[in-house]
Amino acid sequence: MSASIPGGRDLPTSQYNLSTYWGRVRHAADISDPRTLLVSSTGLEQAKGLVSSYKQNKLPHMTPELWSAKKTGGTLLWQIGNQSLNVAINNANANKSTPLSTSQIAKSYLMAVSASCSVALGLNALVPRLKKISPNTRLILGRLVPFAAVASASALNVFLMRGEEIRRGIDVYPVLSEEERAKREQSEDAEPVQSLGKSKKAATLAVGETAISRVLNATPIMVLPPLILVRLEKTKWLQARPRMVTPVNLGLVLATSLFALPLALAAFPQRQAISGSKLEEEFHGAGYEGMVEFNRGM
Repeated sequence: MSASIPGGRDLPTSQYNLSTYWGRVRHAADISDPRTLLVSSTGLEQAKGLVSSYKQNKLPHMTPELWSAKKTGGTLLWQIGNQSLNVAINNANANKSTPLSTSQIAKSYLMAVSASCSVALGLNALVPRLKKISPNTRLILGRLVPFAAVASASALNVFLMRGEEIRRGIDVYPVLSEEERAKREQSEDAEPVQSLGKSKKAATLAVGETAISRVLNATPIMVLPPLILVRLEKTKWLQARPRMVTPVNLGLVLATSLFALPLALAAFPQRQAISGSKLEEEFHGAGYEGMVEFNRGM
């Protein structure tokens, strides 16, 4: 949202230290705050006004109100998109320097769905045939089938939806010194930092890390609630109230999702800096102290 608001001054990326894991956790928890879904149109306009004032140098420093305004519009759209299919999420959060055609998106979607269904059906058929395990173990394995399907499909979906990035590379930018960053923040007419070129190695790293973060996100959500529910179903309270099984399960999923999402998103920096010597030769020695950066996507 902020990119469409007039003004040449760049907004700081985050109020937290994104070079540390817990800083990224706090940032991810902040941008995924569900309370942004309750912001009214009046509140959204007020947020736009604050952001515009900062970008036009009418506000000298970031304030708590301005940090809140910065996340509102983008997080609202992100929260809605996050409830959509993985294919939509991966397409929306991919590195846009290498776009996909509509036919490629449709093909990737069908392949990802097919893979997910194949894993689920295969495991559902396999688990009942495991005769040498106890009934309770078989029950637990059966409850974990959705996790295996979701985790494998989520990782595969990332590679399918963003495979073009690996084939063609993504934009790599020079890391700026502190002096250069400060100068840009104070300038109203600073030009965007120009790309140094496209890197296939950076794309492979970006897509691989995103696939891992998808599995990290799915693991607690798809593993903890079914295991906890297995124990709760043995309690007298829930046995006496079988209709509460579904609400309890949904509550467990919701609570785990709110807890797990920031931890998974923060596993890797979204704007990632790396030594140019680890990429193609054309990036060696580029950027401040030989460092370059790229947008990993989410």
